[in-house]
Amino acid sequence: MRAPSSSVRHSVRRSAPVAGALAGALGGAGGAAAAAIGWHYSTILLHPSPHPGLPERVVTAGDGTVELARTRLSAQPGVWGLRGPAGLAVVGPVLDRGRRTVVRELRAGPVPATGPAVLDAGPFDPDPSARGLPFDDVRVPTDLGLAPAWRIPAPDGGDPDTWALCVHGRGGTRREALRILPALHAAGLTQLVVSYRGDGTAPESPDGRSHLGDTEWRDIDAAAAYALVHGARRLVLVGWSMGAAVGGAFLDRSPHADLVDAVVWDAPLLDWRRTLRRQARNRGLPPTLAGVAARFTARRIGIDLDRFDLVRRPPAVRPPTLVLHSDADTAVPVTLSRDLAATAPGHRWPVTYREFSGTEHTGSWNADPDGYEAAVTGFLRTLRPA
Repeated sequence: MRAPSSSVRHSVRRSAPVAGALAGALGGAGGAAAAAIGWHYSTILLHPSPHPGLPERVVTAGDGTVELARTRLSAQPGVWGLRGPAGLAVVGPVLDRGRRTVVRELRAGPVPATGPAVLDAGPFDPDPSARGLPFDDVRVPTDLGLAPAWRIPAPDGGDPDTWALCVHGRGGTRREALRILPALHAAGLTQLVVSYRGDGTAPESPDGRSHLGDTEWRDIDAAAAYALVHGARRLVLVGWSMGAAVGGAFLDRSPHADLVDAVVWDAPLLDWRRTLRRQARNRGLPPTLAGVAARFTARRIGIDLDRFDLVRRPPAVRPPTLVLHSDADTAVPVTLSRDLAATAPGHRWPVTYREFSGTEHTGSWNADPDGYEAAVTGFLRTLRPA
């Protein structure tokens, strides 16, 4: 495990009495160690930073191809960004797999320099203009201040009264939405790509912590109010990862929830506890420590994690929902989406499920851009025929 940052160490010292109480409950030196690790894990959870990605290595590049050292990520199928000193390039499918390297198509952008680079799930920069779409930079009034957003108008002949509210995931940014914007545009929607507290662009939470959707939904509620003031009559919720947890809280608590006609969720975080257990395993920790971290987290921010188990406790408002997830996701278990698809009919929740193969968290678009966009536009057009 990575050593705690200075800010984390300060937080641990300041809150030692709480950690000590749990250590006592767990019992002895082993309990103290579990409490320390659980506290650190909780701190990472409540203080997200932008995902840096795992470093890859460019071996050679040129003539429309790039050769990368072979890793689990560099060998993934599909279309990805490759960010290096020269900027963001777009790499396509794997053309050749060796024992130590893979060769991928180099589709666009600067020729990558030899050396370190980062695979980026978002192959587009920096705003909707990269997708050929007109947009306005706008500010959404929230209870904490003005939150920046992108507004993309509906196409000619589209449905300007239906607005898609696009909500990125934990540690993400509005760039996450750039992949799906053309599909939503083709479906005729006005789009509002929002920011929310704690993402580095919207106003911070008063305590400087992520609340895992428990307060962030208020910023989506503010975005809905903004959309209504500017002509919206119906809403579509779109979310990635924790953006689904935020959206679920919106559907459960917002006075505007009844205006949501449809939901599109990519790799949705449907249960914090199961997700924490999976991520504990990723860090080589016993799954029981996820429970310790969950208890610390609940104490620190006052969240009721049971309310975020959307498989067992669906939200009050349950519009038709499209769920997209990759079977190789190691961050949010794909079994959550499968379980939702299986149990939703019993909750009178119309859920359509589409599974993709071989890519990491929120990488379903990357695996099959055409199939992904066809699934989104087909789902939305079925609900609102032209």
